[in-house]
Amino acid sequence: MSLIVQKYGGTSVGTPERILNVARRVIETQDAGHKVVVVVSAMSGVTDGLIKLANAVSPAPSERELDVLLATGEQTTIALTAMAINALGRKAVSLTGAQAGIITDGVHTKAKIANITPKQVHEHLDDGTIVIVAGFQGETSDGRITTLGRGGSDLTAIAIAAAIKAHVCQIFTDVDGVYTCDPRVVPTATKIEEISYDEMLEMASSGSKVMQSRSVEFAKKFGVVFEVRSSFNHNPGTTVKEETRNMENVVVRGVSIEKNQAKLTLRQIPDRPGNAARIFTALAGANLSVDMIVQSDGIGDTNDISFTLSKDDLPKASKVLESVAQEIGAQGIETQDGIAKLSIVGIGMRSHSGVAAKMFAALSHGGINIQMISTSEIKTAVILEEGKIVEAANLVHEAFGLSARA
Repeated sequence: MSLIVQKYGGTSVGTPERILNVARRVIETQDAGHKVVVVVSAMSGVTDGLIKLANAVSPAPSERELDVLLATGEQTTIALTAMAINALGRKAVSLTGAQAGIITDGVHTKAKIANITPKQVHEHLDDGTIVIVAGFQGETSDGRITTLGRGGSDLTAIAIAAAIKAHVCQIFTDVDGVYTCDPRVVPTATKIEEISYDEMLEMASSGSKVMQSRSVEFAKKFGVVFEVRSSFNHNPGTTVKEETRNMENVVVRGVSIEKNQAKLTLRQIPDRPGNAARIFTALAGANLSVDMIVQSDGIGDTNDISFTLSKDDLPKASKVLESVAQEIGAQGIETQDGIAKLSIVGIGMRSHSGVAAKMFAALSHGGINIQMISTSEIKTAVILEEGKIVEAANLVHEAFGLSARA
């Protein structure tokens, strides 16, 4: 008898009818001869509603209390899902993150999983019970409720799958799988049957909203094979796993876009050792994540350093670097929003030449200017004017023949 972990997102459990649909699907999985652990998110809209409530009573709610509040969203869903399965004649039990043995560090609202001891999960599975686990949450070693931040339910599912040595982890969502590009942006995008962890990581970090990067990182680290598929049909999804030799035959696996980007530039920084370290240490100390970094020659013995980050973080980053710029003798800070990132990803890029040239030629033919370029072994990314990003994605997608591949 194989062991399967299934995760259902907020849209999949957004109404009582959809929860009943999930219950029937879980029972079908058990009827096929599998032990089943189900991880669920809060019903769609619930988490936002709870945050709104918190802000209504406090302009700056304590992160500790915010975690206690937000954790109730998933606890509502696990209870309702267990009730639905029980009402359909099967045995199910709900467990909070803490009851499932998920131990985290003490960083409220963005906790990291430190350890999982799934004793109760195993006990219930051995008894033939379907186990429903609250995603997005855990508990510190001293008993404080924590939440895992964005993509926390996916992370819970993959971490539980690793801890109980599940045969597969199925991530059910409102899309059929991972596509060569967002179909809302490129209507001719096609579903990818299988993709490597590294490709999925690059696509996630480049704007693909199907999975958060840290969930994929966890899966890669512990060798958890997972499948992204729709909870609204029975179509096969996209399998994410360690790369195989035949995967390299596909040069570019997909195109990702990320809007809501901004650029910050420090002008005429004295060319001395340690200045770059001071800049990015200050940003890290403020929990600010940067993406593309470019250093270019300034005037005389100075350099300019530019980097991109989320537009939402731009005011905070500017404030953090004001004093740093003065300390290191930079001549000023410039900011720019209204930009977006376009990336192509594929492990086949390691062994094929001319990939970046083809991408740049496609953009050139469309009259689209490139502002910044970043490359890795399996990704090439560019910064463009945000108003051109949809046109650019379609041009590049077509240039690499992604529309023709099923």
